[in-house]
Amino acid sequence: MISAAQVIALLGGEKTVGRTLSSDLDIARLVRDGLPVDVIDHLLELQAISQAELDRIVAPPKVMAERRRKNRLTPEQSGRVVRIARVIADATETFRSREKALTWLRRPSRALEDEAPFDLLDTEEGARLVEHLLGRIAHGLAA
Repeated sequence: MISAAQVIALLGGEKTVGRTLSSDLDIARLVRDGLPVDVIDHLLELQAISQAELDRIVAPPKVMAERRRKNRLTPEQSGRVVRIARVIADATETFRSREKALTWLRRPSRALEDEAPFDLLDTEEGARLVEHLLGRIAHGLAA
């Protein structure tokens, strides 16, 4: 099970989000208020997400430019960013390496009808499918 600390670390920690976070409830409240745009920059610096993935999953460039001016993402965009961080943390734990996790997330999977797991992260339902598959892999039930 992914801890709030793992997700918070991927988001850049308290320094990046601008407040003390210690639980999933803290993350939920932060999403409701809107994440600071610095979280996006942190994920890009970590190479956890590419600019193209950001544009497709979180918000297109024109919308992101507006959010940068306001220095805050909408709750919907924030939810997408947390979803990405949660799945990356889950995959990293499953594969015991962020590099292996990111490779797996970007590679088409037969278990997902040849879609790359990252391509499904634009919806909560798609993320659940990816998380379910990661659970199966962690328990030796899927390749």
